[in-house]
Amino acid sequence: MKRTLGTCYYPEHWPEEIWEADARRMKDTGLTWVRIGEFAWSRLEPTQGDLKFDWLDRAIETLGQAGLKVVLGTPTATPPRWMIDKHPDMLAVDADGNPRKFGSRRHYCFSHEGYKAESDRIVKLTAERYGKNPYVAAWQTDNEYGCHDTTISYSDAAHTAFCLWLEKRYGTIEALNRSWGNVFWSMDYNSFDEIDLPNLTVTEPNPSHTLAFRRFSSDQVAVFNKRQVDIIRAYSDAPVSHNYMGRITDFDHFKVGDDLDIATWDSYPLGFLEDRVGASAEHQKTYARQGDPDFQAFHHDLYRSVGKGRWWVMEQQPGPVNWAPYNPAPLSGMMRLWAWEAYAHGAEAVCYFRWRQAPFAQEQMHAGMLRPDNADAPALIEARQVADELRDAPEVSAPRAPVALIFDYDADFAWATQPHGAGLSYFQLVFDAYKALRKLGFSVDILRPGTRDFSGYKIVAAPGMIYMPNDLKNALAEAEAEVVLGPRTAARNADMVIPVPLPPDMPGLDVTVSRVESLRSDMPLPLKGGGTITGYREELEGSAETLLELEDGQAAAVSSGNLTYVGGWGDDITWMRVFSQISNRVGLSTLDLQDGVRCRDTDALRIWTNYGATPAETPAGRIEAAGVLFEKI
Repeated sequence: MKRTLGTCYYPEHWPEEIWEADARRMKDTGLTWVRIGEFAWSRLEPTQGDLKFDWLDRAIETLGQAGLKVVLGTPTATPPRWMIDKHPDMLAVDADGNPRKFGSRRHYCFSHEGYKAESDRIVKLTAERYGKNPYVAAWQTDNEYGCHDTTISYSDAAHTAFCLWLEKRYGTIEALNRSWGNVFWSMDYNSFDEIDLPNLTVTEPNPSHTLAFRRFSSDQVAVFNKRQVDIIRAYSDAPVSHNYMGRITDFDHFKVGDDLDIATWDSYPLGFLEDRVGASAEHQKTYARQGDPDFQAFHHDLYRSVGKGRWWVMEQQPGPVNWAPYNPAPLSGMMRLWAWEAYAHGAEAVCYFRWRQAPFAQEQMHAGMLRPDNADAPALIEARQVADELRDAPEVSAPRAPVALIFDYDADFAWATQPHGAGLSYFQLVFDAYKALRKLGFSVDILRPGTRDFSGYKIVAAPGMIYMPNDLKNALAEAEAEVVLGPRTAARNADMVIPVPLPPDMPGLDVTVSRVESLRSDMPLPLKGGGTITGYREELEGSAETLLELEDGQAAAVSSGNLTYVGGWGDDITWMRVFSQISNRVGLSTLDLQDGVRCRDTDALRIWTNYGATPAETPAGRIEAAGVLFEKI
């Protein structure tokens, strides 16, 4: 697989007389791809029906003539101001009932039929015009679905669509009332159109209602995306992608990805460290200029799965960003490290955002590959180094890992609906398990929740899937792999109701969760031999063998056959103890990696990365601070 570099460019931001020089400079840097157009609707259609594609024609021609390949974005993330006048009710509405305003981006509701028709129209015009253009080598739909809390809308349009969605799902209002337990608090409905959206209730709404609305909202994103993809494919054979954003979990990325050819994501390691990783203040200080050692890798593995093997980094942080609580500059070498880490996990392309720092508007404090005065910024210098290294590096791909981790967006919806304790989230639980596996030196595959064939894996982990279908339970119980389950596994049925028999009700695993509790942050429960249970704990009954126990003698993790159940939210030491013991059972060797050092196996190389600010030792040799080391395997 050929690995490439790219950038994101906004020709409408710059005088046309510099486009050609920019294109030559991109090519000379070693770039292959240029993404354009995703925010340009007002320049393509300044007023309704006044189409002005001529400037985009010239921009694509200029970039293509320089030897660059264009990723053309559909401009639907930024509907122009006149659109609001035409469809004033197209704006999304927040949980407090306040409509979003014009003046930023992503200001539309996925359920608004008028806006969906406008979206279809501009996508069709763009696809008709450029579908056979030889320089348009890939497409991007919209931009960062869900970013800025824009998946869920409490608008009138969403209400109408939600009622129809419920009727299609449940068939009769009696079935819905029964499934949701609406006998409680006299919440029975007589018809689907009586059902309101689950916001502005006196106290919390019925969790079954909330979960259904989250599933509906997720489906609206997938439907919106599919409409664009279908239009593009009617006019173009080029692959279609979407750029997901890190730790956006309020829609199902797998469902959106099913209609795409390539999954891409936008990687901002320093910004994410501050507001998405969930790290301690000490950890944030240690890695303030490098990013978390595992957060990017987790998303690389996730989007390799979403993209069914084909994935890119569409936006790579090029320097300080503008949107996090604090925005330090990356340590020298990190932009090279981030690129090589992505390639180690199977990325086809890494594209830096953006080409030139804009001196105006919301992102004027966001660095680019060039400074606003056109001088080289550090990202351009490191991109040149990566481009030079790619010319001589062997072609590599990401083979099947020995360890797999199931990630389920529906489980995240359920945890968000009923976290049961402050700060508890499905994403964080799964990420904690992933971090432990990486610290032990494992390469990890992230699997879709619909996976039923686990052949080839030594260990499969599936912590926290609140609803687990019976066929998945059976597949895991029958797998040759050792299976690690975690707190709240199968704790609810498909409609967010506690099932009987009580969870986890796994074939071959004699354990029952008899009682649960959420714990204050100052109430950790220590384990014999090291580690703690924090945040959430389950009391376990049954004859399964105890693997880990609390200091008071109660079981914290149990095993039977190939199944291990962890009855609580373990800290890093706890997860590493669990996975170390399981690894010994299946003959997998583990590593004791120095803080910040990680590795990922390709088919030809083991690629080591050092997120530390000082040099470190690895089994393959010394690795410099913010460095990358290649080991033949």
